[in-house]
Amino acid sequence: MPVEKFPFGTLPSGEEVTGFKLTNSNGVEVQLISYGAAIAKICLPDKNGKVVDVTLGFDNIEGYIGKNPYFAATCGRVCNRIANGKFTVDGKQYQLVQNNGPNCLHGGTKGFDKYVFKVSQLDEKVTFTHTSADGDEGFPGEVTLSVQYCLDDSNQLLVKYHATSTAATPINIANHSYFNLAGNGSGSIKDHELKLFCDHYLPVNDVQIPTGEIVPVKDTQFDFLESRRVGERLAEVDGGGQPGYDHNYCLMGEAGQLRPCAILRDPASGRQLYVQTTMPGVQLYTGNFLNGSVAGKGGVAHGQHSGMCLETQYYPDGINQPRLRSFVLRPEGPEYHERTSYTFYVDGSSPSVA
Repeated sequence: MPVEKFPFGTLPSGEEVTGFKLTNSNGVEVQLISYGAAIAKICLPDKNGKVVDVTLGFDNIEGYIGKNPYFAATCGRVCNRIANGKFTVDGKQYQLVQNNGPNCLHGGTKGFDKYVFKVSQLDEKVTFTHTSADGDEGFPGEVTLSVQYCLDDSNQLLVKYHATSTAATPINIANHSYFNLAGNGSGSIKDHELKLFCDHYLPVNDVQIPTGEIVPVKDTQFDFLESRRVGERLAEVDGGGQPGYDHNYCLMGEAGQLRPCAILRDPASGRQLYVQTTMPGVQLYTGNFLNGSVAGKGGVAHGQHSGMCLETQYYPDGINQPRLRSFVLRPEGPEYHERTSYTFYVDGSSPSVA
């Protein structure tokens, strides 16, 4: 169906933010905003036809530019953490902004999530574009990024990422949606059931940087090879000084191919989410640092574990650890091409496989 366009507010600078609504024949609605190329809403029915919004976020632009834990934003130039805000490419060391203790998180103080993207295409798809200047937050090279969203009648939201650069630079783009399949404001996700198509994970140190080990998940608190409650062993996991998961998992299968990543299910509503990606990893984050201080849509104060992220990505700090998967974007190529799909369905039906 054609995309609907609507105003979403104005930044203090005077820059206009635009919203876009995608719908399909099954009553699924996705709202996007040009600020951070973010997903503002995903509304879908449950097993009884009741429609709710299953993502955390804000009702207006004032929320997004305020205290915002990256709700549904496009994170980059490098999502996740880079140790000590430093890396070396082609023998030259670069110092980045350190905005997460000693680390650079999600691209720095003003990552891609804090820019208004341009819209380069608008038909049944929405393509956002952004140009990151050479030296932006300390990163080399001018990077041009496009993020395309498309919703189809199989309830698949397909996200395509493409980037080029004028100089060698690390790149790692992720969407930071917080999902709660029971609905925004419905409480904890601990009773959600999760299956991950990942047989290894990356342990981290006391500042959430991978130690360099790649460890089997089997029979540990990190094992989601078979579907189980997210909260079953959550209290056993240190997620940055708070209980919960904030760890990168290593996908099985061949990177570069769209393949299974995760299945998330809310037993009460029967809603399910099937994630596929071409990327090698996924960061499982269970909203450990949500503490009720952020009022989201409808004025809901989001408490700890009220939403969870499945951030498809290359491995955190991979640029500094050769054993871990990273992507260095160069002028001569290869260009950065990645895809992630989110397919929504209910108990008794099956997701389409792209």
